[in-house]
Amino acid sequence: MTATPSWLPPLLLLEAYNGNWDDYLDALYSIFKKDFVIKQPQFESFRVGIKRHPLTKGKETTFWHLVSEGRVEDDRLPDLRRCERIRWVRAIIEHSDDSAIKVWRNKKSRDKRICLWLDNQEYLVILAERKRYVILWTAYLVPQAHYKKKLQKEYENYIKLMPPHK
Repeated sequence: MTATPSWLPPLLLLEAYNGNWDDYLDALYSIFKKDFVIKQPQFESFRVGIKRHPLTKGKETTFWHLVSEGRVEDDRLPDLRRCERIRWVRAIIEHSDDSAIKVWRNKKSRDKRICLWLDNQEYLVILAERKRYVILWTAYLVPQAHYKKKLQKEYENYIKLMPPHK
């Protein structure tokens, strides 16, 4: 990994809460609410919304996708690496025009997605496009070499298809 961008917030570590998961979860949720519920960021000209339902333990679906992993919603498990980076999500969205972030669009099933990849920190934020806004879908680390190659290829193919800027 190369230098961390100056605008990227520090990690929020469980150790700062003496290993107390409940206190840590409260802190994570407080950051999520401040960053995405109370005052929503913008991506390009679009408002960034969240997937609110179904609520699990009183918290929105998008929150759980930022701090846990797993394919089955009810069986997702906390992921400390995701948790530690909760502050990064809004920062990456707000700095998506920074050259450190690779931005491209793709399709997943019928959904149109926007990928924001801070590859020098191995971190990916996924937004889902809607007509008048975007939804913060998920965000996670990408440490696997094969997955990084796949993302790089997807990004390069997207860039090749883009018309040249004048």
